[in-house]
Amino acid sequence: MPTSRFIQRFGDKITGVLSGCDRLVLRGSLLAIVSVQGMNRLLWLKDVLLKDFGRWAQQMTEQLKQASCRAARDQNRPIVYLRSANTDKDEFARQIAAKDGITEGLVAILTGVEPCMSFEIYRNRPTPKLEPVYRLRKGLVLYHYWIDPQFGWMNARIQSWLPFSIQICINGREWLARMMDHNQIRYRRYDNCFTWMEDVAKAQRLMNRQLRISWPKALQRIVRQLNPLHGRMFRGLGISYYWSIYPNEWATDVMFRKASDLAAIYPAMVLHGMRTFSSEDVLRFLGRKVHGNFKGEITSDFKDRPEGVRIKHRVKDNSIKAYDKGGNVLRVETTVNDPRDFKVLRPKHGEPHSKAQWRPLRRGVADIHRRAQVSPASNQRYLDALAATDTSTPLGELIRDICKPTTYRDKRVRALRPWADPDLALLRAINRGEFSVNGFRNRDLQSLLFDDAPDSAQAKQRRSARVSRLLRMLRAHRLIQKVPHTHRYVLTSRGREVISAVLAAHQITLEQLNKLAA
Repeated sequence: MPTSRFIQRFGDKITGVLSGCDRLVLRGSLLAIVSVQGMNRLLWLKDVLLKDFGRWAQQMTEQLKQASCRAARDQNRPIVYLRSANTDKDEFARQIAAKDGITEGLVAILTGVEPCMSFEIYRNRPTPKLEPVYRLRKGLVLYHYWIDPQFGWMNARIQSWLPFSIQICINGREWLARMMDHNQIRYRRYDNCFTWMEDVAKAQRLMNRQLRISWPKALQRIVRQLNPLHGRMFRGLGISYYWSIYPNEWATDVMFRKASDLAAIYPAMVLHGMRTFSSEDVLRFLGRKVHGNFKGEITSDFKDRPEGVRIKHRVKDNSIKAYDKGGNVLRVETTVNDPRDFKVLRPKHGEPHSKAQWRPLRRGVADIHRRAQVSPASNQRYLDALAATDTSTPLGELIRDICKPTTYRDKRVRALRPWADPDLALLRAINRGEFSVNGFRNRDLQSLLFDDAPDSAQAKQRRSARVSRLLRMLRAHRLIQKVPHTHRYVLTSRGREVISAVLAAHQITLEQLNKLAA
């Protein structure tokens, strides 16, 4: 169970936990023609002169619009031009579906003028020559809304001007609802979350199956719906869409038996998250490295919204948030807008046979499985932190055992002194964000616990031996455990709970204590 500590703390009030993709936005780009060089090559292959580009491009646009809207005309579905970009297109389409009783298939096509990247011919005065320029313009886009037999309610947008960029929006919970309907699993639903399920374990297995989808095949089916003439337009040129993710949201939903059970603990969690979680904690939740060269912005805030109170933490463009939804659901959600802040073990891009190394996560769908690892792990760390801080166990009882000597492999090990250096510095070091995902090594701690580099081989050896003794002490007190077949260590559940409580206690002021005692 990914939220074991949270379950241990509140298990008698919880009916189940569901973790999986929530909102997924995929963008398709024709990489072969999104650059000026690529467009010049296409025009050369099509035998189109630059002076004729405008007329030729307009013909391509008209062909796409006619082909894209043909299915709506054949099925007598509405094609609506929206004059205002502020219109809520999703709500507008849902009203059409409800009015016409649509339960499957195309609902409507909504069109409008929006900013988009496209080409125009520019006369270079110094030369003077005609040149294609790729820049921001305003062009007609077409939104297809339909109820898909596989994905459920969804939409996709295609730009009617070259280079015909596509954006597809899929909701993982909507997708899961279709899967549960097919498997005859009963459930109660509120918006895009489930407040009750007949078989949570089976529903989780179905959600895990979403990761095994053949994305190229599924996305190609959607391309054919948006532009049935794509193959004819680029026949023999090998021009196909490259798919990227912008962004993806991974949600972990904890379903409580009663709304009153969640209401009794959630306000305290929000308050503690705002008061206690430091910038280093937020970095740790998102698996980020803590170092002095970090130049991004870290913010925390909360908002009282109609659907519930939300607490949110941001690290540059990525975020993690928690909110109560549907009355009895606690949702923790990680949103990845910039995947480069995460790492994936892979060969160098374009060199599939090169040595696999930890490299920045890519936007492409090829790394979607790694997103499905780092995002739920982020949610788990956040829930574990909430469980650790919202506990009725007195702090003295929580840390009592680590303040006493113990034994490890029949040898005595000293007690920890969590209120003073150097043990406090040691606890802070192993709790750093960059160690949350891949763990830490002896040499990692050396660079954090000592200010200067060793001046000799003997000093380096003594320093390594000293850190080894500290690791042995932490293992004896069951705060860390060794990763099998590696030289790395990770925090145990007990370690996260104890360290979170100790570090939180160090941040409480006398004024806050007086208020709590009043």
